[in-house]
Amino acid sequence: MASVRINSLMVSLDGYAAGSDQSASAPMGIGGEKLSAWLWETEFGQSMIGKFGGSAGVDNEWLRRGEANIGATVMGRNMFGPIRGDWPDDSWLGWWGDEPPYHHPVFVLTHFPRADIVMAGGTTFHFVTDGLEDALAKATEVAGGKDVRISGGVATVREALRKQLADELHICIVPVLLGAGEQLWENLGAWPEGYLCDKLQSSDSVAHLHFTRSAKDEATS
Repeated sequence: MASVRINSLMVSLDGYAAGSDQSASAPMGIGGEKLSAWLWETEFGQSMIGKFGGSAGVDNEWLRRGEANIGATVMGRNMFGPIRGDWPDDSWLGWWGDEPPYHHPVFVLTHFPRADIVMAGGTTFHFVTDGLEDALAKATEVAGGKDVRISGGVATVREALRKQLADELHICIVPVLLGAGEQLWENLGAWPEGYLCDKLQSSDSVAHLHFTRSAKDEATS
């Protein structure tokens, strides 16, 4: 059965999954690049930028596992770009250039309608104004039986966990302190209620925690 997954979510020791003041020059906010420094040391990270080499150990295995069997992605608007409010024009096409790394449909949460964007390599950005659950339903429909990934940002992940919409969660705990930014654990209530930590594995760079949804509360079903 297809799952809704959150994979490779990078979190600092003080609980931040992004820095503050996101901008075009700081996609992960101020200091946020510290969270992903370990990724670029892996084979997976090197392949993302068209290079060869990198480590093939524990971290690489988790990253590759997170990319397997994904048929559609859902993301919040902050994950798509730094623009706030109504779209001033159609010039912003995401952080990823002419050929984004998704190669499947991507559903972007927004309060402001926008026409679909068809990109090279099979990625089409669809803009959804009716919320996360509607976006997940649309993504599941087009995923062709494959899993649906929630890629971020932090507010979108928090909503998914609070409502128990994600079947799996993989967190990468990075040994850095950000001090400010987007706090993952804010307003999550009794979480991890309904989830079990079923895997814990560490490398020299990060700790990988994997949670599986064990039950869904009747009030949110």
